[in-house]
Amino acid sequence: MEILLHYVWKHKLFPLHELTTTDGRRVEVIDVGLHNRNSGPDFFNAKVKIDGTLWVGNVEIHDRSSDWYQHGHDHDSAYDNVVLHVAGVIDSEVKTTEGQLVPQLQLDVPVEVRQNYEELLKTDQYPPCYRIIPDLSRLTVHAWMAALQTERLERKTDDIRRRADRCNGSWEDAYFVTLARNYGFGINGEAFEQWAYHVPLQAVGKHRDDLFQIEAIFMGQAGLLELDTVPAQYQKDALNEGYLARLRNEYLYLAHKFSLTPMDSSQWRFLRLRPQNFPHIRISQLANLYYERKASLSRLIECETVRQMQDMLRTHVTPYWETHYTFGSTSHQNGKNLSPFSLNLLMINTAIPMLFAYGRHAMKEQLCDRAFDFLEELRAENNHIIRMWRECGLEVRNAGDSQALIQLKKEYCDRKDCLRCRIGYEYLKAHKTNKPH
Repeated sequence: MEILLHYVWKHKLFPLHELTTTDGRRVEVIDVGLHNRNSGPDFFNAKVKIDGTLWVGNVEIHDRSSDWYQHGHDHDSAYDNVVLHVAGVIDSEVKTTEGQLVPQLQLDVPVEVRQNYEELLKTDQYPPCYRIIPDLSRLTVHAWMAALQTERLERKTDDIRRRADRCNGSWEDAYFVTLARNYGFGINGEAFEQWAYHVPLQAVGKHRDDLFQIEAIFMGQAGLLELDTVPAQYQKDALNEGYLARLRNEYLYLAHKFSLTPMDSSQWRFLRLRPQNFPHIRISQLANLYYERKASLSRLIECETVRQMQDMLRTHVTPYWETHYTFGSTSHQNGKNLSPFSLNLLMINTAIPMLFAYGRHAMKEQLCDRAFDFLEELRAENNHIIRMWRECGLEVRNAGDSQALIQLKKEYCDRKDCLRCRIGYEYLKAHKTNKPH
């Protein structure tokens, strides 16, 4: 298994016996080199001593040495600087494009490492490394959590950059799209992002002093102002109330003025959705946030404390929606305003990643540092992923920890990418008799 050979080489988990080339020369690995995940040799600038002579160059690794020819390395000059070819099975000599023989080392994966790796892949319990977690040092856990936290912010930064590119380089617009996506709270996230791309912020900005017109554009662009989008049992009441008709008439006027085209309303999901999460409620809250001039990147950057950020994101529904969940349906007011739980999630998933991403873009490290500080101050998320890690013995003190563990689950555990995980590393190198039961 080539990926396991890479791992053994990278972490120097070599067998206890002396390493030698196929022609009997002693090999001493001084530096395994820089792991290359792109085209070319597997490890750059390695340092190895062969019979006391120091060689500096590249290392290539294969399951079988004959793979050198199957991959065409004998015709690729990029492999002429390979100073050592490592393989699990040596079944042929290997040569460069100039016909030079390359020294070869047969590398055996230690039995414990192979067995431990197979356990990680096959164990039904989740996560498969759960047994070793209580024995990890605090330093190991802290260092890995810090790295994962950064990884998650970097991943979200990539998403925000793509949105900024789609918004013709406008980070203000990208922030609105990011904010909208997270107002979908998972189920309607994709629909809210598509809706935000349909909202012409420059046009809306000309009417930002009129909350009714803002709501008309927001609801209209969501495709929610047609009678057939109202549940059948509420259509008669919706017509009698007149609010839907008023909004629709205003939207038709503005749509003609700005040449607007609404999104397909079928993208919205309602099944098994709590009424307070219906698109109508969330769009109404966003309309109020925009009307109060709180949905802008410039306002976010001005926030120097968590309290200021909370105040900026805190919002409520427009008057009609205080007593409705959809057009024509009457309901109590409870649960219509943004809850503390939802506010916490918006700060974690929208405001803080945006601070970090824009800090990277504008080369303002203070914004990146502020993002980390805010994560340390906010309470941790409470979902099935966090509860799973807590049951395994990991301490989750704040939002920084919970974001790190979500990253660990989604990018490592779900992908069975144990070879890049530091907990997986500890598991692989552990002798079976030392594992807790």
